[in-house]
Amino acid sequence: METYLVGGAVRDELLGRPVTDRDYVVVGTSPQEMEARGFRRVGADFPVFLHPETHCEYALARTERKTAPGYRGFVVHADPGVSLVDDLRRRDLTINAMARSEEGELIDPYGGLADLRAKILRHVSEAFAEDPVRVLRVARFAARFGFTVAEETKTLMRRMVASGELASLVPERVFTELDRALAEPHPWLFIQVLRDCGALAVQFPEIDRLFGVPQPPRHHPEVDTGDHILLTLHAAQELGLPPRARFAALVHDLGKGETPPDEWPSHKGHEARGVALVEALCQRLRAPTEYRLLARLVAHHHLLVHTVFVLRPPTVLRLLEAVDGFRRPDRFEEFLGACEADARGRLGHEKRPYPQADWLRAALAATSAVSGRAFAAEGLAGPAIQERIHAERLRILTGLKRPS
Repeated sequence: METYLVGGAVRDELLGRPVTDRDYVVVGTSPQEMEARGFRRVGADFPVFLHPETHCEYALARTERKTAPGYRGFVVHADPGVSLVDDLRRRDLTINAMARSEEGELIDPYGGLADLRAKILRHVSEAFAEDPVRVLRVARFAARFGFTVAEETKTLMRRMVASGELASLVPERVFTELDRALAEPHPWLFIQVLRDCGALAVQFPEIDRLFGVPQPPRHHPEVDTGDHILLTLHAAQELGLPPRARFAALVHDLGKGETPPDEWPSHKGHEARGVALVEALCQRLRAPTEYRLLARLVAHHHLLVHTVFVLRPPTVLRLLEAVDGFRRPDRFEEFLGACEADARGRLGHEKRPYPQADWLRAALAATSAVSGRAFAAEGLAGPAIQERIHAERLRILTGLKRPS
């Protein structure tokens, strides 16, 4: 029985990154022997076991093949005769197909170390094409490491998209890959890689349609709406926004993809169109409710935030109420972050200050201090208290100094 550390733990160790999960492959043994040694089997389909003390995963060396084209199932073959090299060959990328022996020797039959040093994502074998979710995983790894995709892997990914298999992916899995990619250091690369192979048009057609749609150069020097979205994701990462706010930034301009070409580069009414598209996208991906609500708010109200210094106090108060700032200040912060990412996601605007966000924070803080208790002490009740709160908040906003 030989045991090897495999996959991401070896990759991250070579990159000098923290290793959080350790997975092992065991060669030359059987399920019965593993259980006799105290390992606990988990899952019925794959020969994976938990170590009795560390609870790390130990999998028997195995090979897999797809049962039939278009079918998600796999036939797994695991017995003492399956070698480590056989096992590594079934993995997705060369950088994930390395192992380290118990003595510390690196086993790298497919050139993973060279690709790691060259910052290239390359598939191990044609077996890559048997699992369409790997297209999304390659894009996510690009977002994580900032690596480029090998030309032969791009070609294979395009073939996989052309085969139509990506359309069969489970929506929850698609959203999970997107959500994880948004949390990475280079989230815009997820979108770029998918677009390069045609997968963006399959899984996220609302986003794909934004590329090639012009905007007014006076407000958007980058002109192309798709390029603006990539720059917005870059700004969202620079601002340190959480994935939920990055998602809102990603989809805030979906309405521009539905503007009739004879109206370009103007996009009047794109906010309302965008809300409907965000709703449909979130329902299709089965995105969490909080993602959907924040994305709707940003799509609907981001232009009001950009122009807040010329808005009348009643409009500002309606904005604070519409985004539920008084009850959900945490979501209000994410809302402002996504709007700031939109403002900075323009060519040459990357480092521009965004005083609108600070002013709205001050406006919310000042108006949140208004309490109905004082009015209740005066003998008011019910609607009368709400009217006084509303009037007092308007008075505060009227007197709140705005940048000149």
